[in-house]
Amino acid sequence: MQKPKLRLGFLASKNGSSMRVILDAIARNELPAEARVVISNNRNAPALDFAAAAGVATAWIPTKHDPQSADLALTEAMVDAGVNLVVLSGYLRRLGPIFLERFRGRVLNIHPGPLPAFGGEGMYGRRVHEAVIAQGLGQSAAVIHLVDGEYDHGPEIARLELPLTPNETAESLEARLTALEPGFYLRTLQEIARGERLLPAG
Repeated sequence: MQKPKLRLGFLASKNGSSMRVILDAIARNELPAEARVVISNNRNAPALDFAAAAGVATAWIPTKHDPQSADLALTEAMVDAGVNLVVLSGYLRRLGPIFLERFRGRVLNIHPGPLPAFGGEGMYGRRVHEAVIAQGLGQSAAVIHLVDGEYDHGPEIARLELPLTPNETAESLEARLTALEPGFYLRTLQEIARGERLLPAG
């Protein structure tokens, strides 16, 4: 029996770099999945233009002024699109309880540092890399995890470790890890699609 295709919904606030790599892979038949919708909280997000040019449905749902209405609207948009797995690609807003309940265990995010030690509220972007450097660690990591109601708290799905160079800086670490993240995200989705990497049941 053939495994059902992933039906992906994306959330992106800016460029959606990982989203772009994933959409290109779907177009090349390198990922057995369907891109159902790309949603942003930013009307001018380049991710929306890229998705539209690729023939993927898009939506702008602002979240700042009425988070509760946005929570419901996001949930309805993903449900209406038939999404069964949500991929965050640089989405800079916290998801609401309605959305997280409806898609429990089916929302993926990538974090640019080892979890749980370098996660939590305020730990994003270069701040993570600065903290890793300050700790004097020998390596960092990108971690794909499930999203729940706490920042960077959900179960880990996959980890890509990256050794630090002798003269590593926060800037160089950020550049190297950022370059690796889209391919890592894609490989993880390919493994999920093939049944080689499992998400929690239900």
